[in-house]
Amino acid sequence: MPDTLSDFLIDQQVTFIYTRDLPAASRFLSETLGLDLVLDQFGICHIYRISPTSFLGVCTNREPPENPGVTCTFVVRDVDAAHAFLSERGVVFDGPPRLSEKFNVYATFFGGIENYRFELQEFRDPAWPRP
Repeated sequence: MPDTLSDFLIDQQVTFIYTRDLPAASRFLSETLGLDLVLDQFGICHIYRISPTSFLGVCTNREPPENPGVTCTFVVRDVDAAHAFLSERGVVFDGPPRLSEKFNVYATFFGGIENYRFELQEFRDPAWPRP
């Protein structure tokens, strides 16, 4: 008998967020962030590939929360390069990348869809399980 959910060999992960304006949200994800649309679910949800096994879906089938209380974090190899790339595409960041000594991460934050918060992050902790 399995002891944890991971024992079921989870192959993929999808996070769903919600918007009132699917075309605008999809433009942000595809044109600004450069993510690939992998599935259009009846014009209600668009699902984008984040990595080979992780995806971000943006949907209109629910009202977006006023305060989502979550951060969509993209763990990247080079935060400075990703920050420069997205800045050139018009992404407005909360500030420049900086090191959080408490969590030993180098990161920067930005918005773009409803009230959701996005983050570019490098784990500096050698204990982080890199792929």
